[in-house]
Amino acid sequence: MGQTRFMNHTKYILIDLYGVIIEESKGYFIPYTYEHFSESNYERITKAFREEKIFSKAQIGVLSSHEFLAYIGYDDPEAAMKDYLENYLTLDPGFKSFAEKAGNKSKLVLLSNDVSEWSEYLTDFHGINKYFCDKIVSGDVGLKKPDSEIFELTLSRLGCRAEDCVFIDNSVNNLQVAASLGIKPILFNRDGVTYDGTIVNNFSELEAVLTDKGEDIYD
Repeated sequence: MGQTRFMNHTKYILIDLYGVIIEESKGYFIPYTYEHFSESNYERITKAFREEKIFSKAQIGVLSSHEFLAYIGYDDPEAAMKDYLENYLTLDPGFKSFAEKAGNKSKLVLLSNDVSEWSEYLTDFHGINKYFCDKIVSGDVGLKKPDSEIFELTLSRLGCRAEDCVFIDNSVNNLQVAASLGIKPILFNRDGVTYDGTIVNNFSELEAVLTDKGEDIYD
């Protein structure tokens, strides 16, 4: 029905990092890598990403950030990580204001596919750890979206029901899996994709949907 009922029932706001809190998607790291190596390395790098699934292995904690970046060929993995995270990714300027307001009504939980060390460094670098009551990162838990198990783990860890949660992500596939479990989905639509459910384009619109509009999916 209205906003009061929605806010009373929404205990947790599950929110993605890349493509939502961070403007760029994680997929930008691959072109970043090609930019930093000569063409003579392209075949080797392509094989590592496509055939050996090296990025996916790092995202589920099979490889550490250092192991992952060294395997690709970075001479100084730590410096490469910091350069990419600090200089090639952008914190959405609307996030902190949103998080401060939303945190007065519900608890925010980071739910992200990411290399463990990258997530830890990036959230600390931007000073946003204080906004989350929990951070569930694929590199830490060995599961990644859209696997339903990471959502089930999230609900178990929080000790809540699916209907107590809203999930904001920029991936339709991730949202569909969350919705199938009973979690209320919202698409943060940076890429202009087609989606039948609730769509927002920025944090101002997200705040309005959560507090003012009382969309049917929240009833």
